[in-house]
Amino acid sequence: MNPFELSDKSLEIIAEHFSEKKKLAAKRSHALFRVFNDVQNEEERTALMFLFAFMPLVDLADYDGELFLSHVRHSLMIRQTVPWGSKVPGDLFLHYVLPYRISNETIEDYRGYFYDELYERIKDLSMAEAILEVNHWCHEKATYIAADPRTASPLTLIRTARGRCGEESALLVTALRSLGIPARQVYTPRWAHTDSNHAWVEAWADGEWFF
Repeated sequence: MNPFELSDKSLEIIAEHFSEKKKLAAKRSHALFRVFNDVQNEEERTALMFLFAFMPLVDLADYDGELFLSHVRHSLMIRQTVPWGSKVPGDLFLHYVLPYRISNETIEDYRGYFYDELYERIKDLSMAEAILEVNHWCHEKATYIAADPRTASPLTLIRTARGRCGEESALLVTALRSLGIPARQVYTPRWAHTDSNHAWVEAWADGEWFF
């Protein structure tokens, strides 16, 4: 059974890329891929293969498979819990909810934290209302301040309460994805009227992307 209603071609592409990553990470095979022995169903297996297939190469070197399996399980649990979980198409879930990385931040097992912090606040809202409420929550947690080019992780931003636009937008994307809402960071290398770049967020609700 195909749990995400993907085409045969899409499944073939995932399998091909996953096979390539296994070859590239052969020296870390045990640390990365032993978690497939713990996979409980085809949904978990496909989602975990997708993450490995398209993750940056640096993540194969820096992290172990347990972290990625945790992201998969939290994402699938949340998909079954939130009111809009069934509204998000499978390919959209894989590309804009499941991914654990936003930019070049340190990767952490953060989904449970954001879900616990926000679910009670948004559980009775529409999808669009929930996006706005999560945005308000992020505004409560962090104040804009210029920083160095390294991107702090979303949990670091919560701890320090300050960050630049790239970090604030990564925080919002992370929080939205932790509630099963498709989200992505948008970036421009040059912003009008300033000699700098800028980043912001797009989120998906009921068939439409909003910025």
